[in-house]
Amino acid sequence: MALLHKADLTPTKIELLSGWVPSQPWFSGEADAPLENIAAYRFDDPDGEVGIETILVSAGTGPVLQVPVTYRNAPLAGADAALIGTTEHSVLGKRWVYDGAGDPVYLAAVATAALTGGRQAELQIEIDGEMVLREPTAVVAGSGAPGGPAVALPAVGEISISEAPGTTVVAAGPLRIVVARVLGDDDVLANRAPDSATHEVLAGTWTEQPSLRTLVLVGVVAD
Repeated sequence: MALLHKADLTPTKIELLSGWVPSQPWFSGEADAPLENIAAYRFDDPDGEVGIETILVSAGTGPVLQVPVTYRNAPLAGADAALIGTTEHSVLGKRWVYDGAGDPVYLAAVATAALTGGRQAELQIEIDGEMVLREPTAVVAGSGAPGGPAVALPAVGEISISEAPGTTVVAAGPLRIVVARVLGDDDVLANRAPDSATHEVLAGTWTEQPSLRTLVLVGVVAD
C-alpha cells in the first residue's frame, strides 16, 4: 500500500520531467510542447524507503511515453547517470528523483510484479484525519502465476542499460527487463522477448487505453 501525502512539490513532477524527457533517445512528440500527465501507477518498496511511480506522459500530439521514476531521501550511490533531478517535498523534504531503469528498487518491484502476477499498489491518502483509498489512474498486472516458481526472485545485480527503438533494455544480474518507453500505435515490445529462458510481462490499462497494453517484459537468465 502506497501512502500519499497532501503536499507541494517544487518543482512539480511534470516540471522536473519536462527538463529531462525531451532529451532522452526514446523521446517522441513535440519537443516544445508542455508535457501532459496521462496516468500513473505505483509499486510498494518492501522496505518502505523509496517511492516507486510510473508516470505516463505525452508531448503535444506525440504518443504516450512511459517514465518509471523513484523518489529517494538521499542520493543513490553510483547512479548519477540515472538522476533526473531533485525536488522539495513540503512534507518529506528534499527528494532525489531517478529514472527507474537505473534504480535497483524499481527493477526489483517491476520484476516481482511481472513474474508473480502482482498488481499496482493501492493508494491511501489522509483526508480530514481519515485514511481514504484513492482510485489509480492506471491499472497494471503481471502475467506470472502467483505462488509459482518465479516467486523466489533473484537479486538485482549490477545494472547495465542500453537503448533500442522506443525501449530501454536493462540487464541486472540474472534479470533482463525491457521497458516500453513509447506507447504509440506500434507495439515496440512485439518480438522483443528478453534474452532469457522464460519471460513474463507487465500489462495495463488507463482511460485512453481501455484494452490491455504490454508495458514491460521481464525475464530471468537460467543458471
